[in-house]
Amino acid sequence: MSAAVTGPAAPAGDAAAGPSLTPVFVRLKLSLMRNGLRQSGGRTAAFVASLVVVLAIAAFMVLGFLLLRGHQAAGAVAVLTVGVFALGWAVMPLFLPSGDETLDPSRLVMLPLRPQPLVRALLVASLVGIGPLFTLCLAVGAVAAVAHGAAATVFAVLAVPLVLLVCVALSRAIATANVRLLTSRKGRDMALLSGLVIALGIQAVNFGVQALGRAKDLSVLDTVASVVGWLPAASAVAAVRSAADGDLVVAVARLVPSVVALVALLWWWRRSLVRLMVEPDGSTIGAAPDTVKDPGRGRGPVARLLPGGRTGAVMERCFRYVWRDPKTKAAWVTALAVGALVPLFNAFQEAGSVYWACFASGMLGMQMFNQFGQDSSAFWMVAQTIASPADAYAELRDRAYVMIAITVPFTVLVAVATAAVTGGWTQLPEVFGLAFALLGAMLALGVVASVRYPYGIPQDSRRNVAPGQGGMAVAAIFGGMLGGPVLCAPLIALLVWLRVSDHHGLLWLLLPLGVTYGALLLWGALRLMSGRMVRRLPEILAAVGKG
Repeated sequence: MSAAVTGPAAPAGDAAAGPSLTPVFVRLKLSLMRNGLRQSGGRTAAFVASLVVVLAIAAFMVLGFLLLRGHQAAGAVAVLTVGVFALGWAVMPLFLPSGDETLDPSRLVMLPLRPQPLVRALLVASLVGIGPLFTLCLAVGAVAAVAHGAAATVFAVLAVPLVLLVCVALSRAIATANVRLLTSRKGRDMALLSGLVIALGIQAVNFGVQALGRAKDLSVLDTVASVVGWLPAASAVAAVRSAADGDLVVAVARLVPSVVALVALLWWWRRSLVRLMVEPDGSTIGAAPDTVKDPGRGRGPVARLLPGGRTGAVMERCFRYVWRDPKTKAAWVTALAVGALVPLFNAFQEAGSVYWACFASGMLGMQMFNQFGQDSSAFWMVAQTIASPADAYAELRDRAYVMIAITVPFTVLVAVATAAVTGGWTQLPEVFGLAFALLGAMLALGVVASVRYPYGIPQDSRRNVAPGQGGMAVAAIFGGMLGGPVLCAPLIALLVWLRVSDHHGLLWLLLPLGVTYGALLLWGALRLMSGRMVRRLPEILAAVGKG
């Protein structure tokens, strides 16, 4: 491969005679997607549901942009929306389920491929998918909101593909440069740092939007848009806006940053591909041999607090995953950071409420989903210990104990801190009741999703879901986000009734009711899925083994 990438250029005749990589990679991606959907009806249903939801959201966004057409805020909204979405393309694909084998350059190291055709083929293959389709709809809607006149239309025709290419190239270049991140020894610390940065960045965007929403006029919105309008890929939309205003010189100048960024990203992507394919992984060079711990030193301090038998073994294994596995650790750190920042930051707002503490239990409860995916191919060892529904019940229950051991004290701390900021000390009993009921609902949904819709987590790449299983992962995540509050609807209705009917003295009953209700939901899910887990063990092994 080294010679293929860095050796002398092939003769022009040979290059012309050779087949083009681009259609091969496009067909490969389509084949992988098709074969992944054929594996089970659940994956097909999850993919179709995800596609329908994304298309519905895209349609509403395009409709919203069209309704903004002619409004004085249309330009600022279009520019800022594209700017925020481009930022999302830069960071989110590293941490959310995405990608497939055609987009993992480490799989192509042994093939005689030259970098320039490879970049072109990967770029075109990257345009096939739900994310690029949504981005295309967003770009079309954004330019439609600001394009007025023939000159603006010409710039709009250039801006739409430019926005799409910049977003995709940005994502792929960053992903390729960090393809070894989560497989290196430094990846653990970087994953933690990245999770915190994303959590803080999301909250910064959230409070920026809230600040803009409280603004009395649109001058602040226009000021921010005038700055973001010089950044790729938002500058392409800003160029259409300037052309519509008749300022063609500024329009051309605003188009330049996106064009330059696209060229620079493609160059960086190509350079990263060459380095990835011809250079060894520096994180493993000169590594000292692993040392074996003295068995006489005994178990760690946390392990000594756990019960004995199977329960203690399962809980210790899960705690080790949280501490040692880079992707599991990154997910937990992000959940902890967001679960604490959202309630506290909202508490500092004028409309802050102690009820925001329920967000912490819901956020951490999401970690129960896809429990077996973190085991990857090692799950076959766990499967050897499951011979009856009782064994499956114990395995699922003990994994839920780990979630409870982390989430309950964390939720209490967040609720107390939020109450200290807002002064809502008297509301803590009902908040705890709702939070624990929500935790029970999320754990119950996580048990069901882990057994019915498992998916693999690749250990040797940046992706968090195996190829062909992205739709299932997205459906499980959104199902949990929507299903948790739905299951807690009886308690929410009781809370509203007690508030409206002025029975404030009975609100404390929500605490025992919430704990009992959450425990019953979890118990019911464990009883329901233990037998099904035994029957579905071969399917679970096949799904998580893809990692």
